[in-house]
Amino acid sequence: MIDLHCHILPGVDDGARTLEEAVGMCRMAVADGCAAMIATPHQRRGEWWNDDRASLEALAWKLQAAVGDELHVGLGGEIHVDPQLLDEVERLPDAGILPLAGSRYLLIEFDPFTTPAQASSLVHEMSVAGWRPIVAHPELIPWLARNPEMLGDLVALGATAQVTAMSLTGDFGRRPQEDALAFLAAGLVHYVASDAHGTRRRPPGLSRAYQMIAARWGDETARRLTTDNPRAVLDDRPLPAAVEGAA
Repeated sequence: MIDLHCHILPGVDDGARTLEEAVGMCRMAVADGCAAMIATPHQRRGEWWNDDRASLEALAWKLQAAVGDELHVGLGGEIHVDPQLLDEVERLPDAGILPLAGSRYLLIEFDPFTTPAQASSLVHEMSVAGWRPIVAHPELIPWLARNPEMLGDLVALGATAQVTAMSLTGDFGRRPQEDALAFLAAGLVHYVASDAHGTRRRPPGLSRAYQMIAARWGDETARRLTTDNPRAVLDDRPLPAAVEGAA
């Protein structure tokens, strides 16, 4: 499996605090069946601006060296959406924001104050410019949760969607679980990721979510959301249109 969203870079946000903790998270992921993880530090979000790409790349290399060959560590960012983001996207690759593993995929995080019109405009403009936006954890975004139609509109404009494994397994409570399952049932989920933040609080791991999906929708769907579609991101190729979602 491949984890596209995790906070394993040490000391840069609310994820791993030390290199030792980051290595521990990686080893937990390996034990759970992951072959690759993309470190996605918060970017453009409050105190976690993280626009020094060279420093983040150096940390990723340091973590890769500490983990060794048992896990591939990639680098990207969880990019907070604000009115200036599109200007930053237009300056890529010179801007500080990080696509996932050097691809055309951008993991974007909407906040409670983003309007549906603003979200639609951003996704449309990104797609027209050749970028592939991934909406991070829509089941945890108040104006998107319990609204498959709105997420469907963003997908129609060129976005894909990532739900969090612990939402699916009920660790975040009943409502995020119900919303994540509704998105799955509607065929609007393209990736499952851990959004891991530590070895104890929000630990890495996708296998329990895999098993839950497989029990309801089959192994092919579970594999697509945890392995095949994430592999397309690493390979920087579009998802096959016929097999994007879960339905």
